[in-house]
Amino acid sequence: MQPLVLGHDMSLITIFLLAVGLGIDAFSVAIGIGAANSKKSWVPVLRLSLAFGIFQFVMPLAGWLAGSTVADRIQMFDHWIAFALLALVGGKMIWEGFEKESDEEKADQTRGWPLFLLSIATSIDALAVGFSFSLLKTPILFPAAIIGVVCFVMTAVGMIFGKGLARIFGKKVEILGGLVLIAIGVKILLEHTG
Repeated sequence: MQPLVLGHDMSLITIFLLAVGLGIDAFSVAIGIGAANSKKSWVPVLRLSLAFGIFQFVMPLAGWLAGSTVADRIQMFDHWIAFALLALVGGKMIWEGFEKESDEEKADQTRGWPLFLLSIATSIDALAVGFSFSLLKTPILFPAAIIGVVCFVMTAVGMIFGKGLARIFGKKVEILGGLVLIAIGVKILLEHTG
């Protein structure tokens, strides 16, 4: 199998639409994180966008390389992992939204463990996509790059939109952001179990 070439049966439009579909969760999560992030800097936006984009690029490659071994086993409970990670970070955001404003010490969801957990949660579906590409004997490197770039852009747009919401509705929009993360986790759970 040659992962470096674009498969003949996979058009650029198809790959782009697949990338947008995979990027929806990252976009939605980015809105919630952007709403909760009070920093007036581009650094958190770039940090989240890069992390999500890199994970969306790496996960299809991992799924493709794993073939039927790892990806097949993970697929049985990947939705539970995504739900747990999103609920954990979302719950923390809601808790912080209700706390008294000792403002600058608020946790930054674009750093450390929260960033890592969110990156995994929003890219688990991409692992399954890589697995399906391997079953179809379709090369993965070019599609994975498109998926990563599209996710990067969608995450940045989501973050900026979320920051705009925070300016309009104030600090308590962090609670809404946490609820959005939990809702996305529930949606993933329902899609995979229903």
